[in-house]
Amino acid sequence: MTDAVNPEIAVGRENQLRDNLRAVRERIQTACVAAGRAEDAVTLVAITKTFPISDVRALAALGVRDLGENREQELKVKAPDCQDVTWHFVGQLQSNKARSVVRCAAAVHSVDRSSLVKALSRAAVEEGKTLRCLLQVSLAAYGSADAATGMSRGGVGPDDVPVLAAEVAGADGLELGGVMAVAPLGSDPDEAFAGLESVASRLRSEHAGADWISAGMSGDLEAAIRHGATHVRLGRALLGTRPPLG
Repeated sequence: MTDAVNPEIAVGRENQLRDNLRAVRERIQTACVAAGRAEDAVTLVAITKTFPISDVRALAALGVRDLGENREQELKVKAPDCQDVTWHFVGQLQSNKARSVVRCAAAVHSVDRSSLVKALSRAAVEEGKTLRCLLQVSLAAYGSADAATGMSRGGVGPDDVPVLAAEVAGADGLELGGVMAVAPLGSDPDEAFAGLESVASRLRSEHAGADWISAGMSGDLEAAIRHGATHVRLGRALLGTRPPLG
């Protein structure tokens, strides 16, 4: 994540990001109109995993206010460098990394077990902040491709959401924000996100403030928006081909 970039390359990259951002915002706007939703109903979360801090700064300068990271190692480096945005943690999180993430992020989209709820609560109380938590929901029941490939997207089953939601809602330092999911690999995203929309509706009936639906990535954001996504998490469409992990 070095910043030693040739000025001409830096300008070219900024122009590329500007063009990509314009295209992404047009896709979001078009999808909102098609779904009969307000054009500002969806928040873009730019996922900067493996991309350099220079890209983070460029996106912030272009008006992107919500940035996300999948890995605690990158979040704790990038977030202090760019503090005038809202940071989201969207990856699988080990309980022993909870404090580091809480220091940097305003929201964690991937809460999937009681032990993590407890760790995040302790860290939030110690840091003197309130952390917005989204429950990661497994949508495996809405698509058979994950089972066929053996690749799980993670998360709690829909039937387990009420119990975990109650734990988050009752935990000090935490605010129950809603749900997050990734469509099963190779499945129909409309089917998967319709299932998530149903889970989210049931959750809101018990917790009115849990109104975020974090769903949709570069390849399926339109389907997610059709089914109520409030936050779409975009990496490739915005930043291009992902550099290899370091």
